[in-house]
Amino acid sequence: METSVPRHRLLLIAACALGLLVLAVIAIQVGAVSGRKTPDVVGGPFQLVDQTGRPVDETVLRGKWNVVFFGYTYCPDVCPATVQALRAATDQLGPKGKDLRIVVISVDPGRDTPAKLKEWIEAQGLPEGTLGLTGTPVQVAAAARAYRVVYNTQGEGDYYQVNHSTAAYLMTPRGRFDRVLAYGLTPDQMADQLRKAMRGD
Repeated sequence: METSVPRHRLLLIAACALGLLVLAVIAIQVGAVSGRKTPDVVGGPFQLVDQTGRPVDETVLRGKWNVVFFGYTYCPDVCPATVQALRAATDQLGPKGKDLRIVVISVDPGRDTPAKLKEWIEAQGLPEGTLGLTGTPVQVAAAARAYRVVYNTQGEGDYYQVNHSTAAYLMTPRGRFDRVLAYGLTPDQMADQLRKAMRGD
């Protein structure tokens, strides 16, 4: 007897596959220069707006450690799981958690207005200072390219879903790429990676 795979499971598998592909490309690029990280592998200029409607660019990432994650508010599983893990990892850092900011860049500019992002951030209980960024489709696509993120829509009408890369990127207080935080890390594992980065390991 044949069994069908639920649609949301297929979307999750597709999103994870996209994430693994991007991680593989980044790993190759990072390892291409004597095994050392290069600051231009991930990140770059962008022009977006935050959840208050304020225009921001890449300079908003300076002055703090930032975990940059691309997702969207209608995401059924990957995005809530990722930001909740980040929230728990931030709590584990204790006082150092104040030096870290979560940045969610929407890959669904058609639905994710600044007001919708603000509502979602509050509903997720994310730390004060969390940034939700969105923009026009062209602006979002440019930001995604800078961070080696891929995404595409599935379905039609008001209830389409967006497949997207699942990794998060840790950026230094100077706005430079430090490391990838892969999807599926536990809060303990994330906190360990964050501590290592802050120590310079």
